[in-house]
Amino acid sequence: MKVSQAVIFCLDYHKSNSRKNTVRAYEAILLKLCEQCGDKHLSELNSEEIFSFLNQLTQGRKQQTKRSRYSLLSAFFNFVRINIDQSFQNPCDSPMMKKLFRAKPFTSWEILEKEVVDEVIFRTTKTRNRLMLELMALGGMRIGEALKLTPNDINDRKLIIRDPKSGKDSEIVFIPQKVADRLKEYVREKAIESYQRIFPICYEAARAVVKKAGKMVGVRLNPLDLRRFAATYASRCGVPVEIISKVILRHANLSITQRYLGKVSDTEAMKWIDNLYS
Repeated sequence: MKVSQAVIFCLDYHKSNSRKNTVRAYEAILLKLCEQCGDKHLSELNSEEIFSFLNQLTQGRKQQTKRSRYSLLSAFFNFVRINIDQSFQNPCDSPMMKKLFRAKPFTSWEILEKEVVDEVIFRTTKTRNRLMLELMALGGMRIGEALKLTPNDINDRKLIIRDPKSGKDSEIVFIPQKVADRLKEYVREKAIESYQRIFPICYEAARAVVKKAGKMVGVRLNPLDLRRFAATYASRCGVPVEIISKVILRHANLSITQRYLGKVSDTEAMKWIDNLYS
């Protein structure tokens, strides 16, 4: 079978069984593979050729991106071996490629204390900026999700996320009542139309808002720090990890959520042990 035929077979399978984001990821790499090797028979592919293809595809990219594209291509070849030709050898299985495209070692993040986040929000006086910070720190929203919000997406304490990262049609974010009230009041005061964005600024401007807010209290801050805080604070308050994962962070699996929950310091560990047995 030709590579182009195998690609069509694989993409048809994922279009019927996988999420939209997964399909788009496979299309991005497999269509490029077709451009370079589409007319070749699968048996003609070798590790050197695939290594060269991956190098061209990932040149100048971060290690995480390189690993992601390597994994997608390797998964495609495994799909071929399982569903098309059981004698097919995955050209991505060479020790050299496994080493060069291995995942970057996971680094545990330092998590902000509640008092610091409270101070960041309190000292942000501009209503628009404060609401954005609260949606990320108290609702666990991604910065891109906050920027896409319109009045149509507000349903009391529930916010509807359209076209979320997960590939679903929509997701629900739950926010505190006080934040919901301030958000609705802001929409009324600014006379924002139902279809208009509540925060009509670009991604980089929003990141600058977060960075500036952190500087006011002497901490380096980015939007993901606030989302991690939402998860870790909930965990420290006894919220089950399943709720943190599925409701606050809206992750596909718990292993991703565990990365957000920050490392526990010795002081914090002793405090929890004392609370447990006091």
